[in-house]
Amino acid sequence: MKKKSNPNRSSGVLLHITSLPGPYGIGEIGIESKRFVDNLVSMGQDYWQILPTNYPEQCNSPYDTNSAFAQNPFLISLDDLLEDELIKSSDLEPIPTFSKKRIDYNKVKNWKYPILKKAASNFQSKKDQKFSDYKDFCNKQKFWLNDYAVFMVIKEIQKKPDWSFWSKRLKEIKGENIKKVENQFKNEIECIKILQYFFDRQWKQLKRYANQRGIKLIGDIPIYVSFNSADVWMNKSLFKLDENCKMLFQSGVPPDHFANSGQLWGHPIYNWENHSKSGFNWWIERIKYLRQNVDFVRIDHFNGFAKYWEVPIGDKDASRGRWVIAKGMELLQKLYMSMEKVNLIAEDLGEASKDALVIREKYDIPGMSILQYMLNENENAWYNVEKTVLYTGTHDNDTILGWYDHIRKDLSKKELETVNRTLNIDPQEVNWSMIEYSLHSNAYLVIVPIQDILGLGSNARMNKPGTVSKKNWSWRMDPSELNSSKVRRMKNYTMESSRG
Repeated sequence: MKKKSNPNRSSGVLLHITSLPGPYGIGEIGIESKRFVDNLVSMGQDYWQILPTNYPEQCNSPYDTNSAFAQNPFLISLDDLLEDELIKSSDLEPIPTFSKKRIDYNKVKNWKYPILKKAASNFQSKKDQKFSDYKDFCNKQKFWLNDYAVFMVIKEIQKKPDWSFWSKRLKEIKGENIKKVENQFKNEIECIKILQYFFDRQWKQLKRYANQRGIKLIGDIPIYVSFNSADVWMNKSLFKLDENCKMLFQSGVPPDHFANSGQLWGHPIYNWENHSKSGFNWWIERIKYLRQNVDFVRIDHFNGFAKYWEVPIGDKDASRGRWVIAKGMELLQKLYMSMEKVNLIAEDLGEASKDALVIREKYDIPGMSILQYMLNENENAWYNVEKTVLYTGTHDNDTILGWYDHIRKDLSKKELETVNRTLNIDPQEVNWSMIEYSLHSNAYLVIVPIQDILGLGSNARMNKPGTVSKKNWSWRMDPSELNSSKVRRMKNYTMESSRG
């Protein structure tokens, strides 16, 4: 089992920022993030993978955001704002009692946003030299920042999250009506921009700290954005909309093991012809922006660069969709011409993976494999993954323990014995057996969700695809769960497999 033919092998841990512990109800990009970097170093890891940090639009999903660029202000560290003297300790009082294991998003937002606004207001009155780069930040982000802030203000004025129902004069991004909004709500617009600056400033500190400690960050780009996003409002021609700005089609995937009728995601579909005519400028700016914040960019649903599942807007499930060819090959050609270096990882799982393989091979982009899905592979297939990022599971999978508990009920005794033998599983330590197995594979990079290191069950899974639930995206790590024994064991397995 323990083959090590690839000398450049490494490993990392998947944990989203929101799941970090801390006193303020949600993970933040301050001291707890840096503490987790220290944990990664102690575990002998090289990478920290996160989910998208953009501002969620609905259901708190980081894969459904109100901007492809704007970051989630609720991840801003309050402790860092205190240190910068932008707020006082009294501004936090009283701090609500927050769960250590689940995020109550409404509770967090209702308490934290007024504090963030106060920090932004105090910032406007400060003349501190350490914030002198604010204007430079706004200038560098002019591609999206001001229009996004205007969008968010109009959204609040109109009291309608669906911008296609806004008054006609505000649907159009250019013109006197938008100028009037900018003049009338100047302070509100500035507040939104300042919060984005706070995030950017704190994130740069986190990335610098991680890189100095030898930890590289893997970010995530959802292939789609929400219809109720500044991107669609600002770039209507880049999406398939009708004359009334309504969606003609919606995103999804065909029937699979997750859902018999497919998954209906409901995002607007790209007008790839118009993206091509624009030189793929929106896409290139999007990837450039994330690349500034991370060391590797994972593209979620990379298969959509080859072909995508287009579902009529009136359908209630994805079963009647159709495959449509995309222009991912052309996009990546433009991308690599415009950027010196960008490290991509392709989430290429699903029916269109063979189509995506053509693009991956041309640009030498590693794909993904998930250990839980590889039960039907033969023994040799496990080692034919040298250009693959191998996961024990992802945010869309059950935890190892939850998965094993499920298959133990579904498989016959003989089938279960085959699984145990193939994966070298000790039924008393399933999570560690599969972690060790993955680390000893030939995959150049292995990523393990923190839940699997902690040995948690189904209650700790991050998301269940095709469902809307308060449990989705709400899991938090209890700091007491990552004890020195687990840290030491992860490091030992990593070192024994010649990673790290």
